[in-house]
Amino acid sequence: MRNLALSGAFFCCLTHLSALATAQEAAPPDQLKGEQSLPSRYPYVVQDILKHCKPNKGFWVDLGAGKGQVAIPLIAASGNPVVMLDPKKEALAEGLEIARKTGLADRLFAVVGVAEQMPFPDNSVDLVVSRGSIFFWEDPVKGLQEVYRVLRPGGNAYIGGGAGSGYPKSAVEKLIQDRKEKMQGKEAAKWKRFVELRRPEQMQKWAEDAKLPEFKVLGKGAISAEDASVGQGVWLLMEKKSKPEQVQP
Repeated sequence: MRNLALSGAFFCCLTHLSALATAQEAAPPDQLKGEQSLPSRYPYVVQDILKHCKPNKGFWVDLGAGKGQVAIPLIAASGNPVVMLDPKKEALAEGLEIARKTGLADRLFAVVGVAEQMPFPDNSVDLVVSRGSIFFWEDPVKGLQEVYRVLRPGGNAYIGGGAGSGYPKSAVEKLIQDRKEKMQGKEAAKWKRFVELRRPEQMQKWAEDAKLPEFKVLGKGAISAEDASVGQGVWLLMEKKSKPEQVQP
């Protein structure tokens, strides 16, 4: 029994280290914090969510919600309640406090969890949104399969990263120029990896590997603003038809 317990503990440790390595590989360089001086991108992303998904009122989930940067403006723009799902309970608590101060506490809820094991029943969620988190998931393919599983027939998901199609042109130009310069700087390898994970080809591969029956990849990536429908960034738009097909793991 003792050997089994030690083996189990060792396996858990390896799993934790593997997940940590994946997150570190996907993590943006520290200089990304400098982009916070630009105008907030979240209200523009919310407008694209509503435009592309045209979601039915009901059960909405912000996956990898952090402190509610998407969830809170989404509530403000739509009036629909939103559930934040994130593994970091401290961030969720901060989001709930922000919602309380802005008068939206009665429509924002928090659940601790991860994309690869969403704690919701099959066919139960009307909208799943996620900005920035897929690049940090331990298993993006499994996470996308889970998103499809929980979506209600007729539901949509909007997953990826970017600034939103209405984001000011001058701010987009500065964001992209700064990233291009940093790809030649002292942390070039990290920035190149950051950009590589956000290529539309990578998003397409994750969706295909997840065997999603209905999806579109929008946007040109982290250093492009050529797609008028989403502006800078890359997004996966997923729909679950009224008669859903089974996604094979």
